[in-house]
Amino acid sequence: MLDCYHRYLMNFHTHLYCFVNFSGKSTLAFALNRQLYSRGKLSYVLDGDNLRHGLNKDLGFSAEDRTENIRRVGEVAKLFADAGMICIASLISPYRKDRDACRAMLPDSNFIEVFMNTPLSLCESRDAKGLYKLARAGKIKGFTGIDDPYEPPLQCEIELQLIDGICRTPTAMSEQVVSYLEEKGYLEDQ
Repeated sequence: MLDCYHRYLMNFHTHLYCFVNFSGKSTLAFALNRQLYSRGKLSYVLDGDNLRHGLNKDLGFSAEDRTENIRRVGEVAKLFADAGMICIASLISPYRKDRDACRAMLPDSNFIEVFMNTPLSLCESRDAKGLYKLARAGKIKGFTGIDDPYEPPLQCEIELQLIDGICRTPTAMSEQVVSYLEEKGYLEDQ
């Protein structure tokens, strides 16, 4: 199964999406960003792949580098939150301790963890790059879900799952997240 995790909302609120490769985390993050924009909310997506081409280009995929990757993204997300923006962080974050460390950076209730509970088989079927095949062949080491563990969250705020074995659309999933945010008062004008 997969994971998901990170974002902040108006005035210091944060979601953190933690997922594995090809779980749909970036697609969901950008769908959520569009939904928030349509409601007049200022938000920004911190996408793990894009960050690894700039801010985190000096990091590899060892456990230590993954921890540092998540820490840096958490610090950037905190800056967005301090500026009153909603920050949606879409990352592979396999270790519970790293997600908990990001949660600890923000005041209570300002970190919203979204667990994208996607079966590994579905992620593999979406892998146009062939990364899972290479990992299973031993050509990529430390690949989350194959030879490196993924620790699912114990108490996430939102869990997105397949319904009757069918993956919901990005819009439907982002609407679930927005509904949660509305119910909890995060989207109210301040």
